[in-house]
Amino acid sequence: MKKTTIGITEGVVSIVLNTLLFAVKYSVGLRARSVAMTADAWHTLSDSFTSVVVLAGFWIASRPADRRHPFGHGRAETVGAVVIGTLLLVAGAAFLRESVLRLARSEAAAFGGAAVAVFLASAILKEALARFSIRAGLATDAPSLVADGWHHRSDAIASALIVAGALASRPFWWIDGVLGIGVSLLLFHTAVGIVRSAASRSMGEAHDDALERRVREVVREAAPAAGDVHHLHVHRYGDHVEMTLHVRVPAGMNVAEAHETAAAIERAVGGRLGATATVHVEPAGER
Repeated sequence: MKKTTIGITEGVVSIVLNTLLFAVKYSVGLRARSVAMTADAWHTLSDSFTSVVVLAGFWIASRPADRRHPFGHGRAETVGAVVIGTLLLVAGAAFLRESVLRLARSEAAAFGGAAVAVFLASAILKEALARFSIRAGLATDAPSLVADGWHHRSDAIASALIVAGALASRPFWWIDGVLGIGVSLLLFHTAVGIVRSAASRSMGEAHDDALERRVREVVREAAPAAGDVHHLHVHRYGDHVEMTLHVRVPAGMNVAEAHETAAAIERAVGGRLGATATVHVEPAGER
C-alpha cells in the first residue's frame, strides 16, 4: 500500500472513530459531572482535528515539485507533526486548569457503570488505532503518522486511568481532579516529544552509521576504482532524499572516465538506496 494511501486511510478512520467516541464520552462525562471524563472526551475530539492535519499534510506532501519547491513538498508531514504537538500542549493546559479548579472547589464526580464501560471500550479501540498508526508511520517513515499514533495512545492511557479511578472513586472524592491533572501531564509529555522529534528532523538530522556503511558498499560495488567515501551529506524531504558525497579516483584517470565513475555511483545509489545522488570526484593522494 502506498504511503499516501496509508496516511489517508489512517486519517479517515481516526476522524470517524474519534468523533463517535467524543459524542459518547462527553455525554457520559456530563452525566457523571467528571472533569477527567469531559477532558478526555475533548482529548478524543482533538484526535479528529489532528487527523485532519495528517490528511492535509499527506495531500500537500504528495504534490509534485515546482519552481518554489524543487525538492517536492515532503516536509509538510513534519510541519503537520509540529501542529499536532502544539494542539496537544494547548489542550493539556486547559485540562490542567480545570482539574486544579475542581480540586480547589472540592468537587467529586459521580461515576457509573455505563461510564466505566464506555471508557474501557475507548481505551481498547484507541490503543488498537495507535498501534496501526505508529507501525504504519515507522514502516513508511511518516513522522505525522507516528505523532498521531502517540496522540491516540495518550488518549487510550488516559481512558484506562479514568476507568481505574472510577473503580476507586467512592472513598476518594479527589480522584477525579487528580486524574484530570494526570491526563494533562500525559498530554504535555506526549506533545513535547512530538515537537522535539519534528523540530530535530526539520533542522536536518545527521545520517546514521548504518547508512554510511550502505553507501560505502554501493560505491565499492558500482565503481571498484573509487574509494575513500567522505563528505557524505543527506537531506530528506519526505520520501525524496538528496545525497551528496565525495570519492577519490586514481590520479591518472581522465575526465571522461571520472565522469562515468561518478554517474555509475549515482545510478547505483538511486537504484539501491532510492536517493538522488550528486558525486564529486577527487584525485587519489590529494588532501
